[in-house]
Amino acid sequence: MRKSHPVRRAVLAGAATVSGIVLLLSLKPASDPGSAAGGAVPPLAAQSPQGGRGAGAGTVTGDAASTQYGPVQVRLTVSDGKITRAEAVQAPKGGQSDRVTADAVPKLNQAAVAAGSADIDAVSGATYTSAGYVKSLQSALDKAAAAAGSNAGAGAAEEGAGAGQGTQVLTGDAAQTQYGPVQVRVTVSGGKITGVETLQAPKGGRSDQVTADAVPKLDRAAVAAGNADIDAVSGATYTSAGYKQSLQSALDRAGG
Repeated sequence: MRKSHPVRRAVLAGAATVSGIVLLLSLKPASDPGSAAGGAVPPLAAQSPQGGRGAGAGTVTGDAASTQYGPVQVRLTVSDGKITRAEAVQAPKGGQSDRVTADAVPKLNQAAVAAGSADIDAVSGATYTSAGYVKSLQSALDKAAAAAGSNAGAGAAEEGAGAGQGTQVLTGDAAQTQYGPVQVRVTVSGGKITGVETLQAPKGGRSDQVTADAVPKLDRAAVAAGNADIDAVSGATYTSAGYKQSLQSALDRAGG
């Protein structure tokens, strides 16, 4: 039997160690996962959703304008005095109105943003819808202008300023419901609710109809009651519950 030479064993052991180190180095990733192509974590986009709290930013809903084919109501997002978004929260529905609304409303929304005012042309084939849209749009702009003037005159009308004094604009927490979030903004003056605006409400499919019917009723009920102890709207149980929860959180801020 041949004996292994000590020097030969040492050489073989050293070669094995070097091979192992080379193998480990070859397995190390070339860079951090975050810097790999497609793996970088993007910066969070600055969000100012409906009712955003950025300076000069906010959402305002115009009065519902009645037309021969149904109400039209417009909601605007305004930032630094400019319209950044327009959407119709109510528009004629059913039968031929579905097609007219689907064609006209996006055009009217785009026109409102582009013009920055209610001086926009009617969409061909949608005369009544266009007229109602312009009317509601103008009322939203009037409200935005009035709010801007009130804030400038008051100097500090944001939430948390001078509890029990002057005018406060308070945004409640977004309440999650089975069909989507509900968020309410309240204007309180002299200790009383003088205005309520729904910033978020369930959308899509059946929810559009439920929201269009329930939200105006809930807004009126909140102003009339002066608190969150209001009745749920029939057929809108989840929306009503979320509305009351967000409304109460806004009023809690007024109390604090």
